[in-house]
Amino acid sequence: MKTSNDAVWNEPCLADVDPDIAALIKTEECYQRDTVRLIPSENYASRAVLEAAGSVLSNKYSEGYAGKRYYEGQAQVDAIEELACKRMAALFGADHVNVQPYSGSPANLAVYTAFASPGDTVVGLMLPAGGHLTHGWNVSVTGTFFRSIQYGVRSSDHLIDYDQARSLAKEHRPKILFCGATAYPRIIDFPAFRSIADEVGAILVADIAHISGLVAAGVHPSPVGVADVVTSTTHKTLRGPRGGMIMCKKAHRKAINKAVFPGLQGGPHNQTTAAIAVAAREANTPAFKAYAGSVVENAKALADALLASGFQLVTGGTDNHLMVIDLTNKGVPGKVAAKALDRAGLVVNSNTVPFDPRTPFDPSGIRIGTPAVTSRGMGVGEMKRIGAWIDTVVTHHADDAVLERVAGEVKEMCAQFPAPGLPFA
Repeated sequence: MKTSNDAVWNEPCLADVDPDIAALIKTEECYQRDTVRLIPSENYASRAVLEAAGSVLSNKYSEGYAGKRYYEGQAQVDAIEELACKRMAALFGADHVNVQPYSGSPANLAVYTAFASPGDTVVGLMLPAGGHLTHGWNVSVTGTFFRSIQYGVRSSDHLIDYDQARSLAKEHRPKILFCGATAYPRIIDFPAFRSIADEVGAILVADIAHISGLVAAGVHPSPVGVADVVTSTTHKTLRGPRGGMIMCKKAHRKAINKAVFPGLQGGPHNQTTAAIAVAAREANTPAFKAYAGSVVENAKALADALLASGFQLVTGGTDNHLMVIDLTNKGVPGKVAAKALDRAGLVVNSNTVPFDPRTPFDPSGIRIGTPAVTSRGMGVGEMKRIGAWIDTVVTHHADDAVLERVAGEVKEMCAQFPAPGLPFA
């Protein structure tokens, strides 16, 4: 069955109109095909998701919500947005879902807009401990417009310090309490945060941008029904397009909707909304549940391989899709290691570690994850090979011949595992 992408167009194609951009996109396709992508916030969207994201819905402008738009001609857009919200609500068991936020950060900012005023106190996990910029870190607007108090992790085991979070919340009485993380490899105790929020009368917000696919599949506990509001991106482990969403209890529906539009943004990106609907449908399948389980299994296998090679993992391992490696004992800074790994076809990001003595621009660690490699069908055996390659590259990070050899081996392995959404070579 042919799709719109297979049709014959009566106008020039991208390569004819802009060969520079076409060539760069083609090069990126090859890069995503031939490398092991270990950045935990990246993944491969399916062809169906990509088709929706690249559709004629880009031509539409749709300020407002379904049935209450400011423009005419919205019948299809309304139906698409209603499907996206309905499917996500069913997938997560949420009372209400808003899929209009452009990404995870605007979704979090909408929460501030709904429940706090500039200068109000908020409490969140500090960035070096694994939190996100939008949880009140000082270089973010959320740390400058609001009075931000940050809890951390324990020095003994790098696990979230729930006692510190409770103590700070009781002392400062925040309007909003954030839980969730961007670089934390363990299960988050959402009920513990619920009890803290109840003690101080705070709105509890769970940011599950990284783990939403795991939550949807039941391989990580869900904060839906526990937290007042749950925010997320729609890509990462959920394998959708680059977008955001907010789930909340019925009592907060109007406040959230008003904060998103007209509070923070105008018309939603309708092509993204359609792709979110497709991703929600894909996620509500046995195949996706098996995928999410494999993501965790692969992460544990990769962690074991790295531990066996003498790497130090923050918290000693992982319960989810990611791990943070402290390279201090290897004598290699995180940025140096990340660049060497990239040259060897192993794509990671440098990352701070808890209580890092180095700067965020030159941190001690790297962050790696298994969502993308699992999407390609790689399993425990491949995780062991990847762990061995990481060890080789970090040990020989200045040896061009070693990096070139590993890159060739990585490319050969990747050829055995076609990536979803990419054209065959």
